[in-house]
Amino acid sequence: MTDLLRVEELVVRYDRVEVVHGVSLAVGAGELVAIIGANGAGKTSTLRAIAGQISPASGRILLGGEDVTRAPAHERARMGIALVPEGRRVFPGLSVDQNLLVGAYARQDREVPMDMERVKALFPILAERASQPAGTLSGGEQQMLAIGRAMMARPRIMLMDEPSMGLAPRVVADIYRTIAELKRQGVTILLVEQNARKALQVADRGYVLEAGILTFHAPARDLAVNPEVRRAYLGTGV
Repeated sequence: MTDLLRVEELVVRYDRVEVVHGVSLAVGAGELVAIIGANGAGKTSTLRAIAGQISPASGRILLGGEDVTRAPAHERARMGIALVPEGRRVFPGLSVDQNLLVGAYARQDREVPMDMERVKALFPILAERASQPAGTLSGGEQQMLAIGRAMMARPRIMLMDEPSMGLAPRVVADIYRTIAELKRQGVTILLVEQNARKALQVADRGYVLEAGILTFHAPARDLAVNPEVRRAYLGTGV
């Protein structure tokens, strides 16, 4: 499988504090890869560095073999990296439809309306709320909107940061059914998640990040039965 995304020896610092220590990972085209770990492990910092929201202290980020390490975030978005950020971060004063169109801002083709319909077929509630301000949606609806907004960019890879955070279990189940459907459709996804059980249920492969260091890498089914991973992240003793 050809690597669509490759991260090599990534180091991220905030002032003098190093939070990501030489992380290397890869995501193949059409794969769903999960990074699991506790809060504060460096998962979000890794994802933000890949998206271009923060600059790494060292290391390389390659998209389709092209070095994008120093490319600004908007250029990476145009090149096909779409981020579904932690906490949704929809535009509260804009309508649902307007939020979706923001996701397609860099596109010049005529298929944007078709993709709007595709998003609404995946999330029927967004069709019902099309003219409603995004700030009035529930947390789960805002998460659906954030995913839909990323889809509107027709990305080469979608980065998802903690999609289950702050949501009720029933809503989490709905979100993960959608993520599984996106995978079935061939969307390439790098998923960062504290909810290790849900992440490993849908992922092809997984990485475990502990205190900024990758400690495990294996097929998701193997991580799900690994005694140390089960004890630390799945709430299951051995």
